[in-house]
Amino acid sequence: MLRSLFSGISGLRVNQTMLDVTGNNIANANTTGFKSSTTVFQDTLSQVMNGAGAANPNNNGGTNPVQVGLGVQLAATVTNLGQGSEQTTGRATDLMLSGDGMFVVRKGNETLYTRAGAFSFDNAGTLVSPTGNRVQGYALDADGAATGPLIDVTRNTANAVPAVPAGVEMTSYSIGSDGKVTGLFSDGIQRGLAQIAIADFTNPQGLEKVGETSFRVTANSGEAEVGVAGQGGRGTVKGGSLEMSNVDLAAEFTNLILAQRGFQASSRVITTSDQVLEELVNIKR
Repeated sequence: MLRSLFSGISGLRVNQTMLDVTGNNIANANTTGFKSSTTVFQDTLSQVMNGAGAANPNNNGGTNPVQVGLGVQLAATVTNLGQGSEQTTGRATDLMLSGDGMFVVRKGNETLYTRAGAFSFDNAGTLVSPTGNRVQGYALDADGAATGPLIDVTRNTANAVPAVPAGVEMTSYSIGSDGKVTGLFSDGIQRGLAQIAIADFTNPQGLEKVGETSFRVTANSGEAEVGVAGQGGRGTVKGGSLEMSNVDLAAEFTNLILAQRGFQASSRVITTSDQVLEELVNIKR
C-alpha cells in the first residue's frame, strides 16, 4: 500500500517539474535567441517479488521475474537547439547566426556563449550585449585574415587594415556574413576592423544555461571550438536580423495539458491509496 502512495508522490513531483519547464518556455516565447527545454522521465528501481527462473531438464519451463515499480523520476531536461525564426530589424549591429555555433562574449573575466545577437556599440566603441557583455573576435593581419587571441570587437580605427592615414575618418561600417567588421572611410577605401568569433561544441546539449540567454561550458559539453563564421561547420552571420525564440506554443500548451493530467492522475493514486488504508483501519470497529 505504501508503495502506491510513494509512487503517486513521485508522479506529483515530476509532473510539477514538467509544468515548471513548460511555463518557463512559454514565458520566453518572445525572448531573442532563447532555446526551449523538454523534460524526460524514467522509472525508478523496481522491487523484485520473485526472481526469474530458467528452464530445467525436468520439463519445467522458465519463469519471468515478478516486479513492482516504485514510481517515476526526472531523467533529464533536454535543450532544443533548433534554429529559431528570423526577425528583420534593419539595425547593422543586430546579428543572427544561420546554422551551428554561438557568439562568444565576456562577462567580467568569464567567457559565455549565446545565440542572442542583439548587440550595439557602447560609448567606448566596443560591441556589447544589452547587459554589457563584450563580444569577442579577432584582430586582422595584413591580408585581412583573423589572427591572434580573442579580443573585444571594437570600432577602433587604430586596428584597421590597411592602416588609416592621418586626416581620414570612418564614415560608416558594416558586418559581413563572415562576421568581419568593415569600415568605409572618407578616402573611399574599405578597411577591416575585426572579425567576430563563433564557437561550436562537440556536445552543445551539455552546455549550462546561466541567464541572460547565455550558456557556460561544462564537463560534458566539451571545450569551445572557436573560429570564424562559415568555417569548420560553423554557421554564417546575417546582419540586420535577430534569431527569435524556438518555442512552439502549440506544443507547449499540449505539454501543459499532459503535465496537468499526469499531476491529477498521480494525486488520484494518493487519494485512492488513502481510501484503501482507511478501509483497512476500519475493518475492526
